[in-house]
Amino acid sequence: MTPEKTPARGYGGVVVTNHPRGTAAGYEMLAAGGNAVDAAVASLLALCVVEPMMVGIAGGGMAHIRLADGSHRVIDGLAYAPAAMKADSYEPVSDEPPDHMETVGQRSKLGPTAVAVPGNLAAWCGMQERFGKLPFADVIAPAIGLARRGFAVTHYLAGAIGEAASDFARDPAISNLMMPNGTPLRAGDRLVQGDFAEALAHIEKDGAAALHGGALGAALADRIATGGEDAGWLDRDDLAAYEVREREVIRGSYRGHEVIGPPPPASSGVHVVEMLNLLEHFDVAGLGFGTKEGLHLMARVIRLAFEDRRATSGDPDFVDVPVEKLTSKAYAEASLARLDGVARDGGSSAYESADTTHVTVADRDGNVVSATHTINGIFGARFMVPGTGIIPNNYMMNFDPHPGRALSVAPGKRVPTSMAPMMVLKDGRIRFALGLPGGLRIFPSALQAIVNLVDHAMPLQEAIESPRIWTEGHHLEVERALEPMAPALRARGHEVRVMPHVGGGMNAISFGADGVMEGAACWRADGTVAALGGGEARPGIRFWPDRAPERTEGEGDPDA
Repeated sequence: MTPEKTPARGYGGVVVTNHPRGTAAGYEMLAAGGNAVDAAVASLLALCVVEPMMVGIAGGGMAHIRLADGSHRVIDGLAYAPAAMKADSYEPVSDEPPDHMETVGQRSKLGPTAVAVPGNLAAWCGMQERFGKLPFADVIAPAIGLARRGFAVTHYLAGAIGEAASDFARDPAISNLMMPNGTPLRAGDRLVQGDFAEALAHIEKDGAAALHGGALGAALADRIATGGEDAGWLDRDDLAAYEVREREVIRGSYRGHEVIGPPPPASSGVHVVEMLNLLEHFDVAGLGFGTKEGLHLMARVIRLAFEDRRATSGDPDFVDVPVEKLTSKAYAEASLARLDGVARDGGSSAYESADTTHVTVADRDGNVVSATHTINGIFGARFMVPGTGIIPNNYMMNFDPHPGRALSVAPGKRVPTSMAPMMVLKDGRIRFALGLPGGLRIFPSALQAIVNLVDHAMPLQEAIESPRIWTEGHHLEVERALEPMAPALRARGHEVRVMPHVGGGMNAISFGADGVMEGAACWRADGTVAALGGGEARPGIRFWPDRAPERTEGEGDPDA
């Protein structure tokens, strides 16, 4: 295939995000002498301004960090259920799929009743304070400038505003901003967020405490409490008590590479390793990319992983997830016999919004960040906290409204996520870092990119742009480029659906043995790459030639 976008290469660092202004914010940090953590946090804060439909300070997510010393850690800033919630807080619409996750009045999806305890801001401020180099005021400055001065609305953002317009009409604060005079903003219009600029200025001064115990948190909690029967559960105590978790990564091996990802409540580390262990028993390279046999194999492997995900996934504080079993080579070997027997009407997994964002960043010193963050659905709970510009998450829609189930609502419970900020090593040296948005399609898409890189030896840009497939048990989604394979796949028993895209805009960085980093972003989002080349002058260069001082014999002579 011929990629639609071009990569960028440099020795000084690379930033890849799904919006050019987000990438510019991170690049500015690298150019100012900051490291990958500074750049990642600056990018994410800027994306809260320019991708308000995808991510915000009142959302949740996970960051996978590799430090220059080679250590890995996952910063879990996922949202969780408020303390006052119960298993029967919502009334389910149905007891059976596909509507078993829906609630009467959409109370888990829209408005104050949909809001979980957010963790994004606490995670970002904490990781930047621990691992960053720059003053936090420098890191948040690009976001403040974008909010205060405004930016041009992209087609992507304009489409999201149009999609949410009917819900916006019920909330004056968000409607006045996104639909001035009742008309949704269009591509090219300028969006200025003065209230959010002031909120970010509070955060510049007080850090995460501005939301978790301070004035911004009070404003959020007060808004949640309004509305009588429409009042939600999140309160000031929930915000003040939020805890970021640092978690141990999941490690696996595949054809001489080490694959590292996040642990539960993320599904990705466990099930990507599980699927790779299965694929290791087959000549994937020999089958070729996009062939009927290769696609048939991939579909069966993904389907099996989803069967295990439905049976085992959850918040490890509430559910015993058998990580060692699922990631073992022995389990994969024993599961080979299941590949042809996995039910093709295996039901539906928990709901998970496809609307999120991802950043991948690396610096010249060896620090790497792959981070996925969201407010869950497009524009989250689809209202705005007056006077702050904050759009809360709607993470409560990811819980099962039925009591007595693995995903039932419980105070402090995080829901499983498909977020897949992944890294791949070879002989102890990092080779690739990648991730993407896309809900349930995230970790199978990350798997396919890893296979493209390792088995099919694709260049990075081709590996992340190549067409994907996805299934969780019933139908098989294939992107349009694979439509010619549909008849052969139907003949193998798959119910094929041709889709415009599977999963969201992946971005990735590869690391060459010569120290050159290459960044790539795919066609499925507004992904943009910036690579830092060049650098400072040679030491000692400070005079113009006609002003240079006299040199004593041998001084500065390379042969002396």
